[in-house]
Amino acid sequence: MSTPDGWRPALVALDIDGTILKWIDGAGTTHEEISPAVHAAVHRALDAGAHVVLASGRSPHGMTDVADLLDLYDEQRERLWIVASNGAVVFRYPPLDVVHEEKFDARPAVEAILERHPSALVAVEERGVGYRVNSHFPEGELSGDMIITDVADLLAAEVSRVIIRDPDATADDFVALAADLGLHGTSYVVGWTAWLDLAPVGVSKASGLAYVARELGLTADDALAVGDGRNDLEMFAWARRGVAMGQAIQVVLDAADDVTGSVYDDGLATELDRWFA
Repeated sequence: MSTPDGWRPALVALDIDGTILKWIDGAGTTHEEISPAVHAAVHRALDAGAHVVLASGRSPHGMTDVADLLDLYDEQRERLWIVASNGAVVFRYPPLDVVHEEKFDARPAVEAILERHPSALVAVEERGVGYRVNSHFPEGELSGDMIITDVADLLAAEVSRVIIRDPDATADDFVALAADLGLHGTSYVVGWTAWLDLAPVGVSKASGLAYVARELGLTADDALAVGDGRNDLEMFAWARRGVAMGQAIQVVLDAADDVTGSVYDDGLATELDRWFA
């Protein structure tokens, strides 16, 4: 979407992994450190009065440390708005206070997936602790503790999000699987590896950000969104300006209004400095 002359974002929506944080080569996790260039650029946006909103597939307890590393909150500013779990959870911080949550019955979809991938790993968030899982995920992929739980018990109640992970499959396998199954009333996001997020229909980072924007008296026309993954596509479509990180896959690059440098080149700082230099 084009931006009018004189436009400057009042809401800056930022993905975390691959946008703020750099990926560790060969691993499904990121370095938990902020580059000085990104930290400084984010603070120029804050000092200009923009609302910086983290928007991630991470669960809430996996996002507060990043907010702290960025020093997003101080006593002169309002408590932060943060969009977690790919839009299924919106919370204020600090302290962590969930103000909006969407839940659904994931059991039919998960059972259908496990029929095709019986060795797949399944995780459901256990807020404030970590995740309940049917088996341990690869090291570093989930934040917090992993509590081994039978799949039937994992899905006995409605949930805000389910993660399916198969270390022996590829992302393309899961894209094809999700399309083939239709997922029976759920929406899905496939990560850069064989990682599938199931969420309620209509729930995405965009829906979570729309909730935040309404609370702030803003609209999508006021928003800049920056990300690098398939779970950022709806966010790009929603925001006035959607920007992909340079290392993103082609489907993400094609969906963006513009492309900045890669996360390894502090591309987020480059984009923010267009508006808040």
